Amino acid sequence: MKALIVAPSWIGDTVLAQPLFRRLHERTPGLQLDALAPRWVAPVLERMPEITQLVDSPFAHGELSLQARHRLARQLAAAGYQRAYVLPNSLKSALVPFFAGIPERIGFVGEKRYGLINQRHTLDKTLLPQMAERFAQLAETPGAPLPRPLPLPRLTSSREQGAATRAELAVDRPEKLAVFCPGAEYGPAKRWPARHFATLADALAARGYAIWLLGSAKDRPIADEITELADRASAPRNFCGSTSLRQAIDLLAAASFVVCNDSGLMHVAAALGRPLIAVYGSSSPGFTPPLSERAQVISLALACSPCFKRECPLGHLDCLNKLEPLRVLDACLSRSTA
Repeated sequence: MKALIVAPSWIGDTVLAQPLFRRLHERTPGLQLDALAPRWVAPVLERMPEITQLVDSPFAHGELSLQARHRLARQLAAAGYQRAYVLPNSLKSALVPFFAGIPERIGFVGEKRYGLINQRHTLDKTLLPQMAERFAQLAETPGAPLPRPLPLPRLTSSREQGAATRAELAVDRPEKLAVFCPGAEYGPAKRWPARHFATLADALAARGYAIWLLGSAKDRPIADEITELADRASAPRNFCGSTSLRQAIDLLAAASFVVCNDSGLMHVAAALGRPLIAVYGSSSPGFTPPLSERAQVISLALACSPCFKRECPLGHLDCLNKLEPLRVLDACLSRSTA
């Protein structure tokens, strides 16, 4: 059996899809499971043993490119896939498996994809409140209950991979290491303030921890602000925008603990099994929680949250501004492996 995953376009969503991959292997021993994925999430799939090979999806967010999708579909048709699991709910994401003539095309109804998806699931948000559950449901017959508990995501980072990444970046592994992921792609209402991260960095540095800041180039400004606000003695090392995702995975794997906003790197850290403190503001840990027994979610659970907005609609961002660094510090020290 050969099956194709049409992967999500977000790092966190891709991690949350791994329970589906494990279920598919449990149900079909010997399954070859390939993934059609954007190149910016491919490093996550490369660290999943369930994925046999990757097919590059060259399309940008929102790009239709019908001719290019036809060309890609012709290549996939020659591979002989019997099934395709279409994880995004957009119409565009279902086009390539349809053009490729893959016989079973499985997914949620989404954007009225009735001709494109021929094994259609209908989403009941009450029965499937978490995103990982919605992905895993695709392993079941439409309408069948989802077996619980879900297997937890597990990404790999070997000792050799970690050593190679640190050599590439010319950095040693500290004995006590706190990694902060201060960004959040969705918007400012997901980001714990830079001044709180700086205060936490100072407190941890006083206890002998080295501080590394990880994220994309878009996160560089907030990471620079943290570095400027922190005491010179704290000296956080700012890697935002200076690593590949592959390298970020290996740096996260070295952490004594990780402090994250609700972000893609939060889910990566959880899947690496690192002790994790996840700070939630405008989003909901009920929908996209870190799937790890070593994760602690911290949220003030104000009446106005979760609002799921990119920016605070009330203008005060109390859900994060009032979440004091001391509370996060206590959680860090209780979970640290150092």
